[in-house]
Amino acid sequence: MVEWGLALKAGPPKGNNAAWLDEIDTTLAGLAPYIKSLWMTDHFFWEDRPTHEAWTVMAFLAAKYPTLKIGPMVLGQSYRNPALLAKAAATLQVLSGGRFIMGIGAGWKDDEYLAYGYEYPRAGIRIEQLEDTLEIMKRMWTEPGKVTYHGKHYHIVDAWCEPKPDPVPTIIVGGGGDKTIRAAARYADWWNLSDAPYDRYAERVQTVRRTCEEIGRDPATMRVTWFGRISVGRTDAEADTRGGKWNRGNAFVGTPSQLVESFGKYIALGCDYFMVDVLDAGNPDVIGMVRDEVFGKL
Repeated sequence: MVEWGLALKAGPPKGNNAAWLDEIDTTLAGLAPYIKSLWMTDHFFWEDRPTHEAWTVMAFLAAKYPTLKIGPMVLGQSYRNPALLAKAAATLQVLSGGRFIMGIGAGWKDDEYLAYGYEYPRAGIRIEQLEDTLEIMKRMWTEPGKVTYHGKHYHIVDAWCEPKPDPVPTIIVGGGGDKTIRAAARYADWWNLSDAPYDRYAERVQTVRRTCEEIGRDPATMRVTWFGRISVGRTDAEADTRGGKWNRGNAFVGTPSQLVESFGKYIALGCDYFMVDVLDAGNPDVIGMVRDEVFGKL
């Protein structure tokens, strides 16, 4: 069965946080009962546009929407100490009653790293750091007592994580590179690729499955998911205008019937979870089309 999550805007219009909150409420009301989860991106800024911090938002969402699962799409692993990350995730999992999903990746937005004083090593090192982080999280969540781990880049000594999260959070690794996919195959329950056109997504799904087989994992145990934007209109021109920079090469853009066809192609590949940012979600006609003529047909 296909499941849907709502991906939130990174922040409010300038000076109007109430509009951001209202859009979440009205979108959820309009797309009920399809939306099962809420997702927040993990960024510090997009130039001067207001941008909320992900962990603060997720704690807020978990309290405000007690029936929905909550997750980041996806965390930049080196923005936070990995042991603290494991502890924060365990805490949110406990306080939310098991509704937290851990989405994480190697990080990519170099201007944020440099502006906030973080080191930004080459991609291969960031992926090694991601592997250390995943190892630390899993051990701190599952091993009894104190945990010690010495990785290539991160180390913990006699680290406690109590209470343990129960159940252990689902882990999503996001990213399309071969090394990231290998990390996903080793550690993740789900894999995600954002903003990916069909041909690239199809090829990467095959790489995910082949990599699982290479390490002795049943590919059927890896859930494949997609995150990105959807822009719907009564005509092609309306959908294209609404999409702006999001186009048919990096998003789902088109009439309702075209979107149903496009989603169907991804579903045929085995993708059964879509985290979607609905463009122009404040427009009731848009929400009606998405609910009745897209989600309702899938």
